[in-house]
Amino acid sequence: MALSTITQQPFEVIGIRKGRKDPGLKAQHLYGIKALEELSGATSEGAALGSESLKFFPGRLQGKTISIDIGTAGSITLLLQSVLLPSLFANAKVRLKLTGGTDVQWSPTMDYLTNVFFPHLKGFSEKISLQLIRRGFFPKGGGMIDLKIVPKFHLDGFPDFTEFQKALLACSHPILLDKQHNLLSIKGVSFATKDLQGAEVAERQAREAKLLLSRSNVPVQLRIEYVDALSIASGISVWALYSPKKDELDFSHPIILGADSLGARGKRSEDVGSEAAQGLLKEMQSQAPCDKHLADMLIPYLALFGGSLKTSEITAHTLTNIYVCEQFLGKMFEVDEEKKVIKRVS
Repeated sequence: MALSTITQQPFEVIGIRKGRKDPGLKAQHLYGIKALEELSGATSEGAALGSESLKFFPGRLQGKTISIDIGTAGSITLLLQSVLLPSLFANAKVRLKLTGGTDVQWSPTMDYLTNVFFPHLKGFSEKISLQLIRRGFFPKGGGMIDLKIVPKFHLDGFPDFTEFQKALLACSHPILLDKQHNLLSIKGVSFATKDLQGAEVAERQAREAKLLLSRSNVPVQLRIEYVDALSIASGISVWALYSPKKDELDFSHPIILGADSLGARGKRSEDVGSEAAQGLLKEMQSQAPCDKHLADMLIPYLALFGGSLKTSEITAHTLTNIYVCEQFLGKMFEVDEEKKVIKRVS
């Protein structure tokens, strides 16, 4: 949908999530479509909960303020993956005021999104700023964010999409993630709802994670956060910062690996912290500068802005994203599954 909105190509999908026990569009999918309809004056057929087919007919991108309430704990971070890309190319500032789940299973946590993914997008816009107003968890959701995007490139400033593509490749700095370089520090956020403060859940998650991550012999800074929310929950996100320079970060070409873990009924707080730390350590030990989830998320940007990345694992999600991009833009990726390198070559 994101690429359809930019290329203004209609598309049809049949058999969404076919064969699953919960087939069809979920809440975050549906409201992602609705947000794109509003952003681009698009129309669609089959945009309903549970639908197994969808037709999408994009219009013209317009900078505006969009307010979306998913109404459940549907993932805000997944919805943003659909809306972010076209928002970068609107004719004016885009503001997204979204309500739903900020930290839920099977999607990036809000801290991963803002501290691992977003730094890689800063060169593609004049400004991106996100305010986390309230966290939202399963099952009630109720989390709120306010995202503001000031585009650098305006799609309607070009005579056709071919010229637009050329401008992106010529004027932007490409994604270049080939080496980890020097590990400078590890940071993170361990959070829980205030109902769990008496049991020191956030502290216990952080202590276990820090115990494991401190073996990396760099500063480890984990912030503790207790929040009001509609549902009881906890979680932790951790990220490692690298740089070609030995004593300072290179913000123009960030190298950040991330991992996270969410609490659940019957799951020890120490296990939540350990799970996040072990996930990050595995990414660090891979010697790749791009973790497996970030690689998946960066594919559409690699398609438009060029470059290459080396990742710890080329997942099915990453390969699917490559396939989808090439359906809209033509064959353009070279994938070396042995070296785990993905390049935009044409």
